[in-house]
Amino acid sequence: MGISIVVTSGKGGVGKTTTTANVSTVLASLGKKVCMVDLDIGLRNLDAVMGLTNRIVYDIVDVAQHRVVVSQALVRDPRFEDNLYLLAASQFADKYVLDKDSVGSIVGELKQRFDFVMIDCPAGIEYGFQNAVSIADGALVVTNPEVASVSDADRVVGILENMNMPITPHLIINRIRKNMINEGTSMKIDDIVNHLGIPLLGIVIDEDRVISASNSGRTVAFDQYSEAGRSYQNIARRMLGEDIPLDLSDHTKKVGFWGRVFGKK
Repeated sequence: MGISIVVTSGKGGVGKTTTTANVSTVLASLGKKVCMVDLDIGLRNLDAVMGLTNRIVYDIVDVAQHRVVVSQALVRDPRFEDNLYLLAASQFADKYVLDKDSVGSIVGELKQRFDFVMIDCPAGIEYGFQNAVSIADGALVVTNPEVASVSDADRVVGILENMNMPITPHLIINRIRKNMINEGTSMKIDDIVNHLGIPLLGIVIDEDRVISASNSGRTVAFDQYSEAGRSYQNIARRMLGEDIPLDLSDHTKKVGFWGRVFGKK
């Protein structure tokens, strides 16, 4: 039985989809069976970031409404042998077409086949968010070093903690700009971590290569010249138990297998 991890934030535009895509591809490259599930009904971006749009025939709404079975709707990414699949969102359906029971049933079936079910969560904390987090075993909370983003993430963390997930939520700070931190014009990593009060899993530097990769339908994680790519590699490897210290003097604690990475109780 695999585990389901929702990638969430509260605020839109912080990099949830990019995080889902990059972490998933690294896990797949390391031999794990991974299924990415896009629950952003009506918008659907994960397939575009992955360059898989032309392969989509059915989506999660088709599965929920019993027009097809799950296996018919899964899109295999041929770049990762048989390790990486996508279950796309619908571009045209209303978000209320899904409910917790239907999403839970689909994710439960996927967990029987995959090691990781990575759920790309819609923005906000309303209906779509509730569907996504209610069926997840754990969460990656993505935030940017901005007051509004951290404030929204704080609200999400509070909701997740009240849910008593089996796996403790962890934090990814995205789009770090070192020059602004050094100049004192950006929030500091320590301040963000202390404010949100959940373990830090990784930081990702803001760079143009991330956008370039997404526009090309690929992930930046395998760009040997990308610092952000190395960050995603490290995040995924920490999830698998490798002892990789965070590249910050104040955050060099090592992490272990899922139990320690995600704080499994």
